[in-house]
Amino acid sequence: MQEKQKAINFLGLAERARKLVTGTETVIGSIKKGKVVAVILANDVQKNTAEKVIRAAKNKNIPIINIFTYEELSNAIGKKRKVIALTDVGFYKALAKKINEGV
Repeated sequence: MQEKQKAINFLGLAERARKLVTGTETVIGSIKKGKVVAVILANDVQKNTAEKVIRAAKNKNIPIINIFTYEELSNAIGKKRKVIALTDVGFYKALAKKINEGV
């Protein structure tokens, strides 16, 4: 669980570094523009929202991370969001490393 908290804290860092886009429509628009390197989807998001985001991400071969809850994502970035996306490859690699260490 401690590793998951590190990953959540890292999302807050990415937000402060302005390497995230947040909100369903903003994320989908950024995916279509080719600005997104990974999508983070709350695991308790509504089915229709998940389908829209997953479809857009799969069309561009963008990885999807869905191990966090809505509450965890919201607390991490300081905004109530169920869908966020990373726009920086370095931040994505670092987040993936933290997740693989033990989430």
